[in-house]
Amino acid sequence: MADDATRAGQRNAPPAILDYVNRVHVPHDAGLARAFAGPEGIPAIQVGPSDGKLLGLLVRLVGATRVVEVGTLVGYSAIHMARALAPGGQLWSIEYEPRHAEVARANLAAAGVADRATVLVGAGRDVLPTLEAHAPFDVVFIDADKISYDHYGRWALDHLRPGGLVLGDNAYLFGELLDNTDRGRAMRGFHELVAARCDSVCAPTPEGLVIGIKR
Repeated sequence: MADDATRAGQRNAPPAILDYVNRVHVPHDAGLARAFAGPEGIPAIQVGPSDGKLLGLLVRLVGATRVVEVGTLVGYSAIHMARALAPGGQLWSIEYEPRHAEVARANLAAAGVADRATVLVGAGRDVLPTLEAHAPFDVVFIDADKISYDHYGRWALDHLRPGGLVLGDNAYLFGELLDNTDRGRAMRGFHELVAARCDSVCAPTPEGLVIGIKR
């Protein structure tokens, strides 16, 4: 059994080790590098390189053709997932901030995936119902406003096919998961909902990634 020091090392690998494994396993081409860098004035809160690659691998593993992402930012994770789609697949990504969406569309085009990735502008609660005609989905990835995670998770599980994946980033809520706040309650509700309706795990990525396979 791993001791506490070993577990801490697994969660907090030194930057030099992270740089090495990212170079080996997730080399960036021009399209990914452009999206990962992001323009000045937009927060650099996209998933990390290994997390992005993991998302793409999960999309590929389930042979996904219909994927929804809640929270585009500038399109880095969307590029990973769009490139992993099965032939003829489509990704719909929802972004609240119009400027972020504009940058994301340009990044998706530069990465060569604009034909299979659509960025929709608006609040997730408002935009998700407009996608229901395309259900059932194979994957729903949630990386948006934390106070709505339980709502997004419920929508995902209602519109995924059996065997489809619900994915939720920042699942540790930056150390606030157990706090008695609206954000804490919403995120705990997301965890508990996914656990009740899926075979699931919270993978120990830097900020936690919930992975659920819908029963």
